[in-house]
Amino acid sequence: MLTEQQIYGIYVPVVTPFNAAGEVDLDSYQRNVKNIINNSIQGLVVNGTTGESPTVTVNEMQLLVNTSRELLQSTSIPLVVGTGTNDTASTVARTEIAANLGADCALVVVPYYSRPSQEGIIAHFRKAAEVGIPIMAYDIPSRTGTAMTLDTARTILEMNNVVGLKDCSGSSKMVTELVRTGSKPVLGGDDSLFYEMLSSGAAGGMLATANVYPAECIRIYEAFKSGQFDLAKENFEQLLPIIRLLFKESNPAPIKWMLSQNGLIDSDTLRLPMTSISTALQQELSSYVQDNAIEATA
Repeated sequence: MLTEQQIYGIYVPVVTPFNAAGEVDLDSYQRNVKNIINNSIQGLVVNGTTGESPTVTVNEMQLLVNTSRELLQSTSIPLVVGTGTNDTASTVARTEIAANLGADCALVVVPYYSRPSQEGIIAHFRKAAEVGIPIMAYDIPSRTGTAMTLDTARTILEMNNVVGLKDCSGSSKMVTELVRTGSKPVLGGDDSLFYEMLSSGAAGGMLATANVYPAECIRIYEAFKSGQFDLAKENFEQLLPIIRLLFKESNPAPIKWMLSQNGLIDSDTLRLPMTSISTALQQELSSYVQDNAIEATA
């Protein structure tokens, strides 16, 4: 079970590869996860937003969790499973399944589309927390349509079994205030704000970019953790242009395209309504990677 003390560093929300027929491609999944694990990450996240969780069935989630547990069995890397939906009963059921499958933590997003009140958001997380597995709350108003207030975040983080927060609120204001008053750990989830979030007190990042650049993300975190702030900032700024390109169109489409180009997954296929990236972005990514080798800064 995930503890607060284990929430630090780089957690990688992995993509869910599909073949041309739209079925889960386990071979590609295993290849990509093995590559990520080999880069000394601190956590693996399955069936999150980057894993296209709204289109992944419960049976497929079970398959991905079981496969991930096998890949992680010789490591100490915790397994976090996305179980949040916009229906509380469904969220509870998926969280129970994740717990029974041996997940270390469930990642539960603020309910999307429904635009619940703050009281509704709190009640939703209270029900999820009652399952008993550690819960990481996930605030991403750009996708859900509703943001946690600071008071709501504090209330949720005070709940038993809630161990931390993934903050994709779009700024460092939330983490700054939470850390200032004493809080359970927060992971930054906006890749382009990673250095700012660390500087504001985040314990690390849950970064989609780390599917493609795991070592580079780890390097930024380790430099910051060791007090080499200028080095961390320099490494982050070196990575920032490609981060911006990877989020120029909806995640995870650009990341899947890059992984397919690198041979880590066989296809960049997404499930509708998500579609592959534009030809223009393909050209931008190809040109940038060709012209700008990302190297370690000593």
